[in-house]
Amino acid sequence: MRGLVFALLLAAPPAFADSADVTSILNGRYLATVGDCIACHTGPAGQYAGGRGIETPFGLINAPNLTPDADTGIGNWTEADFARAMHDGQRPDGSRLYPAFPYPWYTRVSGRDVADIYAFLRTLPPVRNAVDRDTLPFPFSIRTIMRGWNMLFFTPGRFEPRGDRSEEWNRGAYLVEGLGHCGACHTARNALGGDSSATYQGGPLQGWFAPNLTGDARQGVGNWSVEEIIAYLRTGATARSRASGPMAEVVGYSTSLMTEPDLRAIAVYLKDQPAGAPMPPAALAADDPAMRAGEALYVDNCMACHRRDGQGVAGLFPVLAGSQVVQQPGSDTLLRIVAGGVRAVATDGAPTG
Repeated sequence: MRGLVFALLLAAPPAFADSADVTSILNGRYLATVGDCIACHTGPAGQYAGGRGIETPFGLINAPNLTPDADTGIGNWTEADFARAMHDGQRPDGSRLYPAFPYPWYTRVSGRDVADIYAFLRTLPPVRNAVDRDTLPFPFSIRTIMRGWNMLFFTPGRFEPRGDRSEEWNRGAYLVEGLGHCGACHTARNALGGDSSATYQGGPLQGWFAPNLTGDARQGVGNWSVEEIIAYLRTGATARSRASGPMAEVVGYSTSLMTEPDLRAIAVYLKDQPAGAPMPPAALAADDPAMRAGEALYVDNCMACHRRDGQGVAGLFPVLAGSQVVQQPGSDTLLRIVAGGVRAVATDGAPTG
């Protein structure tokens, strides 16, 4: 890793190479990985060069170029400019960013960590790639409306550790609530795109259903051990589930590359998140026609891999009986898997996905 950073330094402008702090760059590289920046900001022009379209309920938003190109990237941004974008959702010219860039979560990241990310991004090779920033239809194309949105749904401010919690818990909270921006996907949004009060309780996302991350025993991770959560984040695979869809990118680009202590801190924090109001499943008689039809379809199409009792095959096919995916209130993910299949992420810990 250090060899890579030094190579990047050699490719950087001489003035920056002379003043850069290698420790800061190394930390910034790791933090950019925690934030999964590369997933959204990589398109046909290359890593961090932007151009990937992000689907939102309001239209398509193109992720910008984060390389230090002076004309099309952030080459002319100062460290203060970058911090303003991360903490306040504003560009250097004062124009507002849309929350597809999760500044409502990044606002909690410390100034020191933001500075380190900036230092790392400055070491990237400049890529000239102009990205169209204005792709939303009217009236969402009027960025000044974000002033009102921010008044309603944005609370700026850095993370404050809780004195009644352990250092590990606070580290997990800092990662989940900040750079990890887990709630940006795993919290349902209202009609205006603001986060609902059901934090981490899951919600629809780009044709999937991001699952519940709270301590809910049926729909969340309440029955998962800390070690199971760590294994899922590190490898994308456990007996209970496989990372697929948008989460496959999160594991592949981010959590699989994080340190063991940070993964453990995240698991400890998530296990402590309160569940929402219980949603017991509706009873359905065994002789109900829908149950009979479902059983027949399962036996014909699913049983060979997932077994008659739904317990799957360890290391190959996940458990379906009591599965978090099956128990979610939203069926989007389940329907996608059944109708079209999905490919799980391949990692060093689970090379076949």
